[in-house]
Amino acid sequence: MNISIILAHPDKASFNHAIAATVVKQIESNGHAVSFHDLYAENFDPLLVCGEIPKHAVLPESVKSHCEEIRQADGIVVIHPNWWGQPPAVLKGWIDRVIRPGIAYEFLEGDSGEGVPRGLLKAQVAVVFNTSNTTPERERQVFGDPLETIWRNCVFGLCGVGEFHRRTFGMVVTSTESERKAWLEEARSLLDGIFPKTASSDLPARQ
Repeated sequence: MNISIILAHPDKASFNHAIAATVVKQIESNGHAVSFHDLYAENFDPLLVCGEIPKHAVLPESVKSHCEEIRQADGIVVIHPNWWGQPPAVLKGWIDRVIRPGIAYEFLEGDSGEGVPRGLLKAQVAVVFNTSNTTPERERQVFGDPLETIWRNCVFGLCGVGEFHRRTFGMVVTSTESERKAWLEEARSLLDGIFPKTASSDLPARQ
């Protein structure tokens, strides 16, 4: 399987980066092909300009590359912190520029854009890992957990991805080293079940 992994956190010492390293290692060790993008490290430009909005717009090569990867992905993993109940701006811009008509969804013939689009993504499963400094109870009761709605319904559900998993780790700011190790093991175990070992991953290495 081709798995696309997207990370959005500016601090390389963050727990988000630790999650990303675990994700990449586990999926690769299970024999899957990985396309990994650290959006901050790549200086991904989040600004969607007017000329990119039309379905058949000519896209910059960097955006075109992201679009083709996400189109071909069999699975998608996204890692980011919960900032104000939203993804970081660089990731929101990635959604705006990459999860686009003709790539991730389309409107049916005769639909001028007011209807429900049809998802086009090849991926059948998506996983989102979040970090938070808010208790789960407060997140649900006070804020309504907007990230769940954004990723499950507004992005992956709309784009035709049928299987969705999300795990939030927190509270990170007061967490201990043993808690963080346990969270990484939980992430590894979750991915091991979603993207299990391929037959080729069990073959001995060439001498």
